[in-house]
Amino acid sequence: MHLPRGLLFQYAVYLAVRVLSVLLHAAGWRASYRAGRILAWLLYRLDHRHRRIALENLAAAYPHLDPARRHRIAQASFRSLVYMGIETLFSVRAVTPTNWARRILLRDMGEPIRLMSQGRGVILVTCHFGNFEVAGRLTAAIGLPTVTVARRIDNPFLHRYVIELREQAGQRILDKDGAARRAPAVLESGGTLVLVPDQDAGPRGVFVDFFGRPAATVKTVALLAAGGNRPLCVITCRRLDEDYHFEVACTRVLRPADWADQADPIRWITQQFTAAFEHAVRQAPEQYFWMHNRWKTPPGRLKRIPGQPGRWTLQSR
Repeated sequence: MHLPRGLLFQYAVYLAVRVLSVLLHAAGWRASYRAGRILAWLLYRLDHRHRRIALENLAAAYPHLDPARRHRIAQASFRSLVYMGIETLFSVRAVTPTNWARRILLRDMGEPIRLMSQGRGVILVTCHFGNFEVAGRLTAAIGLPTVTVARRIDNPFLHRYVIELREQAGQRILDKDGAARRAPAVLESGGTLVLVPDQDAGPRGVFVDFFGRPAATVKTVALLAAGGNRPLCVITCRRLDEDYHFEVACTRVLRPADWADQADPIRWITQQFTAAFEHAVRQAPEQYFWMHNRWKTPPGRLKRIPGQPGRWTLQSR
């Protein structure tokens, strides 16, 4: 097989992940968690850019926190990300219809399960906290498969591998590109749509409060909920230990009646699920994805770029 240099490197990374998967399964997850701690320690020291972003985010979110404590949370956040990758590789055999209850504790999940069982179309939102991949596998394991909107991984070989892992569990993946057009059909057919709307949405997003700062957030979730009068459930998956135990919880349920009298239902819905995310993160900040530049887009007025249809720039207030 002859590949261009860029693709050859991506294929080498893919092969390394496949070899790592075999080694981790041979070692077992306890040994894998120990190896993950070492890898995360190295990443935290070598990845200067994402370490800086994590520390800046934590300084803004927790201004009164001791700097040493912020460093510990940032390092633990790197560790949580590494753990998520390891746990995802194990999830094929760890989260199944016959054994999921040994690994996952459910909290306040009765209402989401009831809504999903009705087959009338429901929206689940979660954030980059703990291991959201485990939550997706759980719903399929209990016989309530979902359709998850996900961004395509830049490495095409890894992308196919991750899609295979997800689909083996009964999940269906909807590419983020074009999802706004295809997602309504999922809900109209009575399916459950899962979105992870806690990353910077750019100038087209709606600004809502997150840790006391305006954060640009996608409108898609609120548009789907309000436009189709669909209930929305906020789900989180918190890691309980380093022995593959999790708590999957529903922290908020929003129904059409809740936003019926709101002057701006899109902003209101977006603020409500964002506030629910913040509440979950405050319970275990070390499990949040602080390395993402969540506040990359500053609030301001949008100004069209002349001669570039559909492009905007931010103009200071």
